[in-house]
This record gives sequence, C-alpha cells and structure tokens, in this order.
Amino acid sequence: MRPMDEIATAEPPPAPGAEQYPALDLANSAVTLPGGHRIDLLATPGAAEQWLVDRGLAPSGTGLIETCAGRLRSLREQIRALLAARTAGLPAPAAALTAVNDALTRAPAASLLHWDPDRGLYREAAHPVTQIVEHALAVLAANAADLLTGPDAERLTACRSAPCSRYLLRHGRRHWCSTRCGDRARAARAYARRTRTDAD
Repeated sequence: MRPMDEIATAEPPPAPGAEQYPALDLANSAVTLPGGHRIDLLATPGAAEQWLVDRGLAPSGTGLIETCAGRLRSLREQIRALLAARTAGLPAPAAALTAVNDALTRAPAASLLHWDPDRGLYREAAHPVTQIVEHALAVLAANAADLLTGPDAERLTACRSAPCSRYLLRHGRRHWCSTRCGDRARAARAYARRTRTDAD
C-alpha cells in the first residue's frame, strides 16, 4: 500500500485526446485532485523542461529558467480559457486569443549568422533557450488552434467528476478524463440516490 501523500499526488493518466493534442495535454498539466490536492507538472523550471522533453518539444539539458517556465504556464492558462469558453458555448476571451496568436507568431524562423575568430561564420540562435521555448509555445498554440477549429472541437468537454479540472475529447457517452474520475462520479450518483431514498 502506498502512503496517502503519494496517492494524493499521483499524476493521473493522460485524458482522452491528450496524446493526439499536446495543447490539451498542456491544459491538463495542472490537476485538481480529491481533497483539494493540486499537481502542477510545470511548477518549476526543471519540471516544465521535463514536460517539454517528454513530448519532444525540447532537447534534454535545455536549461529552462523560471521566465521560460512562466511563459509556458501562462500559455496553459490562456488555452484553458479558450477550452472553457468553447465547452460552455461562450465567446472566446480576447486576452486568450491575443496570447495564443502571439505565441503562434513569435517562433523564430531561422538561426542568425554569427562570426567568431576561432569558428569563423556560423549560424546559431541569439538566445538558444529562448528559441527552443518560443518554438515549443508556437507548436502548442498551433495545436490548440487546430483542436478548437477542427472536427474534434465538437467532442471537447470538461471532466464531469468534481473536483477534477481536466478537459478531454468525449468518446460516446463518456464524460470523464480517467477511470478514477468515472468511478468517483458513479459513487457520488449512487450516494445521492441512497440519500434521496433514505429521506423518503
């Protein structure tokens, strides 16, 4: 049996659609668990770098700093705002649109030409870590735009098992991001039925 704190902070499996859409995976990188526990997979520069490395969006050893991790967390919140608006049938928030469009257009197109007395002419990004991060942000923003404007947008939904805050692509009648959330929702419904029956 694992200790309670380990159970409480165990990362849930990817939500349906997260493997196809890294932007959905990004939106779900902060997870609310029962009992008010919260996991943030981007909480530190090292964690944010590992998240990018695991998804092929940055090479290992990138050396992410807090500013870069903060930009990734900020994009996550803007994508979450767009997903929330889409699933609720509300207009897209202007600030979220601006942030995603900014991420889409900031990716550097080319490495710059440099001169070094020992190396001669060579090409390299002026700030390699910044270039890696901006490329990753552009990929995630483009992926979010594809999800929100493509045919899968109709299947987008929020997990219906409180307090979970993740999004998923619905399959049939399933509205839960994981088996754990589905079990919790069914248990809550059964408890509500028993309570009503006892009250009658």
